[in-house]
Amino acid sequence: MEERKVVRRNPEGVPAPVGNYTHITKVPRNAELYVTSGQIGMDRDGVIPEDMNEQIRNTFHNIRSVLEAEQLTAEEIIKVNVWAVEPIDWDYLYAQWADLFGSSYPAMTIGYLAALGLPEIKIEIELWAAKV
Repeated sequence: MEERKVVRRNPEGVPAPVGNYTHITKVPRNAELYVTSGQIGMDRDGVIPEDMNEQIRNTFHNIRSVLEAEQLTAEEIIKVNVWAVEPIDWDYLYAQWADLFGSSYPAMTIGYLAALGLPEIKIEIELWAAKV
């Protein structure tokens, strides 16, 4: 019988992840795919705070709102791309990460760039999800 859920693994023979992610996320056949635009740290009033951690907090709030709008759960997130223009406070980001994912981590890519879409944006997070 085909397994009908997203499966996450770290295969033997591959170095352990250096962060809170999984090397392989398997999506079951015929799952519906969702791809978000990059979520940024803008608050509900349209303000992008200067502080990176405030942007991270707002970004995760926006991520939760997008997921709720489509009745998606963290277990259905299969891939996360994180783009930042300055060093990330990983303790702070991982606290938000743990609140969203618990210990079931999706695949993840992180990139540091010279700039994002607007000069005041310091971090942008894109999600891929699959609903069975």
